[in-house]
Amino acid sequence: MAIPIVCFVGRSNSGKTTFIERVIPELVRAGYKVATVKHAGHGFDLDTEGKDSWRHKQAGASSVVILSKGSMAMFADVSDQMKVEEVRDRFLDGTYDLIIAEGWKDEGYPKIVIVREQVGEIPISLEGLLAVVSDKPVDLNVPVFDLNEVPAVAALIMKQFPRRARSEHELEA
Repeated sequence: MAIPIVCFVGRSNSGKTTFIERVIPELVRAGYKVATVKHAGHGFDLDTEGKDSWRHKQAGASSVVILSKGSMAMFADVSDQMKVEEVRDRFLDGTYDLIIAEGWKDEGYPKIVIVREQVGEIPISLEGLLAVVSDKPVDLNVPVFDLNEVPAVAALIMKQFPRRARSEHELEA
């Protein structure tokens, strides 16, 4: 079974990352194994100039994987914008219960919209809309939560995307 994806969407500086940071521990306490995927619409550069991995990439490597005890990072060329399910299918194994994606508002994934008074409106597509998190009244036929109702949003996510059953081996690990 494919790992479910829920997107948090909203204008830049609406508090998506901060809200996600607050939801993740609620899910983890409930036993969820969570992966996140962040959309960076304007590109990004995580590798540090002069470091070995940067030098490998500059030399022409299409992919560079960095491993240390307990951590792994990968820098890879991609031909185009990838969809979250492509990232899931290529890079995440089936041990995750949920992928929280930040962005991808137009892709039709189930989504929670963050709406903040000071940053203005975003067009809200009702396709896949699970809930709205807002600091102002919103009139839609979905649950609307205050920015401080993190446990309630986590509960909605858990109801919508139940944790998968664990094997004996996974429980021992």
